[in-house]
Amino acid sequence: MRTSRLGLGTITILQAIEANRKFGFDIMDATGLTSGTVYPALERLEELGYVRSKWEAETVAHREGRPARRYFEITRAGSRALTEALARYPLLRAPVRHEGR
Repeated sequence: MRTSRLGLGTITILQAIEANRKFGFDIMDATGLTSGTVYPALERLEELGYVRSKWEAETVAHREGRPARRYFEITRAGSRALTEALARYPLLRAPVRHEGR
């Protein structure tokens, strides 16, 4: 099955989720992307089957004095799509080092 071609922002979001950033604000913090980019992308990724989400229990959120979080996890299809995307954009796989500067 051929995966959907992903943009750089979406790839970054998948990388954040794979790196255990599980909820929206955490993903925004890791990527530097705004909520107007992250949340629509998460919806699209879920529609594509690349991530799945689950709301935490209200009791947990209430105990911690905050709204309930929606947690995201990458699926097998999402991992495959991310691997394919990183093959297309090799510089996204590791930080660029500037030797001698």
